Amino acid sequence: MKTQSTSFLDRISTIVDVVGLVMLGTLAASAHAATPRALVGAYYFDGWAGKHRLTDAEAWAKDAPTHLTQRMLDEFPDREPIWGWRDDRPEVVEQQIDLAADHGIAFFAFCWYWHPTPEQIRDDPKHTGLNLFLKARNKDRMKYCLLIANHEGFLIGDAENWTRAAERWMPYLKDKQYVTVDGKPLVIIFNPADGNSEGLAALQAAAKKAGLPGVAVAACGRGDPKLGYAYRTHYNITLGYTGGSQEHSYAELVAAHQKAWSGSAEQPYIPEVTAGWDKRPWEGPQGLNQKPGYYFPDRTPAAFGQFVQSAIDWMDKHPEQTTKERLVLVYAWNEFGEGGYIAPTKGDPEGQYLKALKSVVLSESHASASVKGGSTSARRLSW
Repeated sequence: MKTQSTSFLDRISTIVDVVGLVMLGTLAASAHAATPRALVGAYYFDGWAGKHRLTDAEAWAKDAPTHLTQRMLDEFPDREPIWGWRDDRPEVVEQQIDLAADHGIAFFAFCWYWHPTPEQIRDDPKHTGLNLFLKARNKDRMKYCLLIANHEGFLIGDAENWTRAAERWMPYLKDKQYVTVDGKPLVIIFNPADGNSEGLAALQAAAKKAGLPGVAVAACGRGDPKLGYAYRTHYNITLGYTGGSQEHSYAELVAAHQKAWSGSAEQPYIPEVTAGWDKRPWEGPQGLNQKPGYYFPDRTPAAFGQFVQSAIDWMDKHPEQTTKERLVLVYAWNEFGEGGYIAPTKGDPEGQYLKALKSVVLSESHASASVKGGSTSARRLSW
């Protein structure tokens, strides 16, 4: 019996050792999985909430969100997200967070719109996604930042308005989940021409008053560093925006972006990857009355994945021209009307664009056990 007891104890000890090694291996794999090749963010445009302007006039618009069009329903139904056209339910935003996080997206860059009054800012349906993100039960899976959409109709203007806008941004910028570059919260300005040295100085002053070290301000396109634009990036790069309805190759769009990737130690560049461009659903009287332009219908998940890979390759070759955090921005998560989207849709129910992104940012060896075994998002959305 004494010999049997010793043998039994030895076996127990061996089992404990094996279990310990397995646990250590799992922890090591998890740590490895937490290190992506780039910190990828996706622009989030929320035209998929609120009340449509034609709700009371057209049957098709009864339950439509603000930016849905009849042309999109008739000619481009494959762009409908797998959760439906509306994204203004908490469970839908939580599902999107799971999907994005499972496939290597580290943060959303939410479009934010200026209005003269706090009430108008609060009630803008285009802020719905951001508001629901901040209340999501799983929000800790991702970070976020703001893309200030200060284009026509939402220009900020003078320094006084920039000061007022900065006050509205401070609660976001102080959030521990907010994206930082060089220790400072990142704010992306869509239209840098709308900025001015006094306004951007007011933004920096407001940040320091709030206890922050300052703000990392990135200009889309050109932005003079002397005005306060410390970084550059793009929202997207389009060709032939109003050049007439002409079909072009996605490869042309890729080449235009790659040509634009250029930064410096003084003003680093965040490479932007456009997932697609085809705004036909918004053109003409059955759209948003936009003028016809070029469209690029031959995009594929493989081509998109190669595009992302080329952005990472560029950062590898030119580390001095980009951020030390290795940020990459994707246009977009959900620009369904403009053809720039990687969220799963009826035309892409299995999420091939997300899988292509993941295959580049997180190699198969980096994939987490939860994803291999069926992610929460996959189970919830059944795709």
